Amino acid sequence: MYEFIKGVVADIQPSYIVLEANGIGYQLVMGNPYRYSGKKTEEVKVYVHLIVREDAHTLYGFEKLQEKLLFLRLISVSGIGPKSAIAIMANDDHEGLIAAIESDDVTYLTKFPGVGKKTAQQMILDLKGKLGELAGELTGNLAMPLFDTDTSALTEAISALSALGYSEREIKRVETTLKKEGAHSTDEYLRKALKLLMKK
Repeated sequence: MYEFIKGVVADIQPSYIVLEANGIGYQLVMGNPYRYSGKKTEEVKVYVHLIVREDAHTLYGFEKLQEKLLFLRLISVSGIGPKSAIAIMANDDHEGLIAAIESDDVTYLTKFPGVGKKTAQQMILDLKGKLGELAGELTGNLAMPLFDTDTSALTEAISALSALGYSEREIKRVETTLKKEGAHSTDEYLRKALKLLMKK
């Protein structure tokens, strides 16, 4: 129904951004809303996909068209809903995801929240050989802000991890490392946390 929305980033929350376009604030659910921290109050173009359920109409947002296409492929897999798909896509290593599917790496795939062995095997069965055209076009993201003076950056990143479906135990495991290493922004904290979680 919608391909993209062009507007100003009016607000950023742990699981979504609010994009204001023509006087309407669109709530766009994203894997890492903090990618847009450096773009607040600027006009951006966000690709969207609307999912209509009995109890909700939800718009999912993507920085690139290739990300949207990957999301659509993921939700076509039996056992993967939009929430799981967006959690899988929160990790910026989309090349690693595609490589894991192509090489039957069930262990890698089960590291994502809500993905068990059966779902991982289904992903491989349904998607193997069908993601090649997306490889190479999913790298590169919005420029990271040079410095974020907001002292709650780590807290926001932890809230985002929780919104993605990671358990309190998993979050606590990476929190110590994040505190030790530090970061300039919520986006950077979240990226680091997701990398650490994929190493477990």
